[in-house]
Amino acid sequence: MGTTVFERRRPAASVIANSLDGTAHAVFWRDDLPAELLPDRAPLTGRHRADLVIVGGGYTGLWTALLAQKRAPDARIVVVEAQRVGWAASGRNGGFCEASLTHGHENGMARWPKEMPLIDRLGLENLDAIEAAEAEYGMDFHFERTGQLAPAVEAHQVEWLKEWAAEGEEGVVYLDEAEARASVASPTYLAAVWEKNTCGMVHPARLAAELARVAEDLGVAIYERSAVTGIETPDRTGVSVVTDAGRVDASRAVLATNVFPSLIKRNRLMTVPVYDYVLMTEPLSDEQLASIGWRDRQGIGDMANQFHYYRISKDNRILFGGYDAIYHYGRKVRSEYENRPETWEKLAAHFFTTFPQLEGLKFSHQWAGAIDSSTQFTAFFGTARDRRVAYAAGFTGLGVGSTRFAGEVMLDLLDGVSNERTELEMVRRRPLPFPPEPAAAAAVNVVRWSLDRADHNQGKRNLLLKTLDALGLGFDS
Repeated sequence: MGTTVFERRRPAASVIANSLDGTAHAVFWRDDLPAELLPDRAPLTGRHRADLVIVGGGYTGLWTALLAQKRAPDARIVVVEAQRVGWAASGRNGGFCEASLTHGHENGMARWPKEMPLIDRLGLENLDAIEAAEAEYGMDFHFERTGQLAPAVEAHQVEWLKEWAAEGEEGVVYLDEAEARASVASPTYLAAVWEKNTCGMVHPARLAAELARVAEDLGVAIYERSAVTGIETPDRTGVSVVTDAGRVDASRAVLATNVFPSLIKRNRLMTVPVYDYVLMTEPLSDEQLASIGWRDRQGIGDMANQFHYYRISKDNRILFGGYDAIYHYGRKVRSEYENRPETWEKLAAHFFTTFPQLEGLKFSHQWAGAIDSSTQFTAFFGTARDRRVAYAAGFTGLGVGSTRFAGEVMLDLLDGVSNERTELEMVRRRPLPFPPEPAAAAAVNVVRWSLDRADHNQGKRNLLLKTLDALGLGFDS
């Protein structure tokens, strides 16, 4: 097996240690919110009546609330959140807001090839609507339509990029080594593809906070610190969401709980929580910015199976995350899984391999979060309780944009509407569930090991990965 560029060019241990000295274990995006976007909302107490109750105050639930209020301005809509608005994945992701609804074009082509022209169009329309929402609703979530850069950092990846660019997709530009390094000055870059139209960058926590603010202005009620303990359907005309201190009786419900255990029993094996880790630097000086270029401010994700993603914030910090994706036995979501010093040290090493000219820069924040992974690597949808409950989950780390689309789909499903969205096979068919433990842990970890081996063997996939690809269970994004 060979070595990767991150092993061949590892920086000195002192550089890594210095960069992490004093780093706060906290989510930068939430620390960066002004007080007016962090109101202290009351928990749910007593009995309430609603036309629609939504469980979950992240992107999925908040987009659904906003879109539902727009469809029916006089409706009574209630959102019930176990923690705080945007507390989980919606407040701690990288801020890549992509047009793809299928976790990348190749994943979509492998599963729904005949539908991909329509899915691609719906995805671009969805991204356009998110961009337009800032002006439409008077929001500010730092949207920048920068596109996304995919650099090759190993020689075998260059041919992949050439094949990609040769497909002739609009807005896809191939950059040779000199052009790639002129765009972003990393000595690891051997070539790159720039997708110019299909990705925007956002401030994750501001997006969640602004969605909540506007929804409340339109009449949506949001309750925080109110963990839902059950969902009841006492008769054939409604549904009730129950917490320890209260309940909401509604005509219909939406479940937007994503990585957390589903309130629908048959969905308990449909996702697994995979932990992702992130570093955020201090703001770069003008000289440091000049040393790396990056004037077009694209989001960046390299071509490895265990890939890194990174982006630059409005105040010129660099977020650097990915590579390690950790599954813990038992499918639990626990705060202690968010502390993994060995991963942050690895990320810091990889950061200074990517940008050696930034040695001496320190990281201000380190954090982690759980991704709701499904076997098709993109969201699945459905209804329950005689179509009084709709759900979407399994976004697999690409939900910043597609959660809005999911909100539209769930509202369509509750209304019994037949349209372009609801007729998609991607919407109508459920993916395979994950196996129960101990098989789940064994399967996830052996696949992760195999992906790492492929990265050390010029991208060549072993028999296990080839078999999973043939069964439609392979990860190729």
